[in-house]
Amino acid sequence: MISGSRYTKLLITLGICLTWGVILSACSFASQPATATVSTPITVTPELLPTSLTTNTPFAQPSSAQSLDTVVAPPAIIESTSTAPPDVVVTQQGVIDFPNAEDFSWQPIVTGLEQPIGLVNANDGSERLFVIERSGLIRIIQDKTLLPMPYLDIQDQVGDGSSEQGLLGLAFHPRYKENGYFFVNYTDLNGNTLIARFQVAGQDPNQADASSEERLLGVAQPYRNHNGGGIVFGPDGYLYLGLGDGGAANDPEGNAQSLTSYLGKILRIDVDRGPGYSIPAENPYDGSAGLPEIWAYGLRNPWRFSFDRLTGDLFIGDVGQNMWEEINYLPSGSRGGANLGWDYREGKHPFEGQTPEGLSMIDPVAEYDHSQGCSVTGGYIYRGQALSSWQGVYFFGDYCTGLVWGLINTPDRSWVQKALFETGANITSFGEDENGEIYLVDYNGGIYQLISAER
Repeated sequence: MISGSRYTKLLITLGICLTWGVILSACSFASQPATATVSTPITVTPELLPTSLTTNTPFAQPSSAQSLDTVVAPPAIIESTSTAPPDVVVTQQGVIDFPNAEDFSWQPIVTGLEQPIGLVNANDGSERLFVIERSGLIRIIQDKTLLPMPYLDIQDQVGDGSSEQGLLGLAFHPRYKENGYFFVNYTDLNGNTLIARFQVAGQDPNQADASSEERLLGVAQPYRNHNGGGIVFGPDGYLYLGLGDGGAANDPEGNAQSLTSYLGKILRIDVDRGPGYSIPAENPYDGSAGLPEIWAYGLRNPWRFSFDRLTGDLFIGDVGQNMWEEINYLPSGSRGGANLGWDYREGKHPFEGQTPEGLSMIDPVAEYDHSQGCSVTGGYIYRGQALSSWQGVYFFGDYCTGLVWGLINTPDRSWVQKALFETGANITSFGEDENGEIYLVDYNGGIYQLISAER
C-alpha cells in the first residue's frame, strides 16, 4: 500500500529520467457539425527517418526549488492579438482546499504486469479496466482480478526498441457497447506512429479481433523519442490524438510551432464519417493555413491528457526538457488553434529563440522544476462517489520521483497545486473507472486505487 504524505521538504530527483510525453489539446464542445471534409489516411514514409538518433541533453540544475504548495494566477495569454486563441474562462467550480492526504492511500489492485503504461474503461457497463502493456498487449482487470488472456495482442507489429515507443494509447468508442470499436496509438516496426481502429471479436466480450485493424493515420517519426501517445474521445464525440515534437532535444526541426507538421500537436478527427476519418468543420485550419487535423500546437511531448467528465474541461501534461514540467488547461468551449508555447517557452519561462511579434501563447496553470521530478504524467479530475472530499481535485504525478500532486481552482480563480503523496512508483499513467474512481499505473507492474485509509 502506498500511503499519503504531507511532504515538508523537497524531494530531490535521483538519476532516473524516462521522458514520457503528455498531450495538450484545445477543444470546442459543440454538436456534431453539419458538414465535414473527407480525408484519406496519411501514408507513413519510413525513408524520411534519419539514420542516426540524437538523445536528450542532460537536465540543467534549477537555481532554486519551487514551493510544493504553490498558488498561481489564471493562465496568461502572452502577447495577445485580435487572432488570439480561446479566452480562458474557469469552469471548474471553486474547490476550497485539499483533504488531508494522510487519511488516504493507494491500494494495490493487481501486480505482475509487464511495463504497464495506461489504464482506461470501456464505459459499457461491464466495469472492466483495460491495461496497456508497452510491448503490444491490452489486458483486462475484472472484479480486481487480472484475466490470463489478453484482450488484444499486436506484439508482432509494435516497435518498442526505445522506452518511448510501443503500444502507447487506447480509447474506446463512445458507442463501444453497440459497435465494439476501439482505437489505439502505437509505433510500428519502423518507429513511426500509427493510429488504428480495431473491433471486439464475435461474441466474446473479452477478446478483440487482431485481424480487424483499420489504419487511419500514419506519421513518420524522425527520432525515437517524444512520440506522445495519448488518444481520447472528447465530449464532442471527436477523437483527440497527442503527438510529441518528434524527438531529440530543442525541437531541432521546429515541428511544435509548424502548422505543416503533425508533430508537437493535438489533432482532432471525426472517426464516424469516412472512409478512414473526416475533419470536423470547427477545426481551425483548412489545409492552406495549416494541416486540417491540427487542433492545438506548441507541445513538446503530450503524454497523458484527459477531459473532465463533468465540465468537459481539458487538462494536458506536457513533458519538459531542461527545467520545467507543466500542466496545461483549456476549458470547455475553447476554440481550436491554441498555441501552448514550446519551444519558445518551457513552462512559463523563455526557452529558445525570439518569440515572433504578435504570436499568442497560453501559459500552463501548474508547473514544477527538476528538483521535484523529471517527467510529468497528466491525470484526471476526481469525479467519483467513494471519496467525496476529493471532488474537483485534479491529480497528476511524476514518473521519476513518484510524487503525486493535486491541483484545484479556487473560487477566486487562482490555481493551487500541492504535493500530496510520495508513492515511490514510476508513474506512467492515471486512470478512472466507470464510476469516476481514480487509479495510478506503476511502470514496475502495479495498478493502485486511491482509497480511504479507514477501509
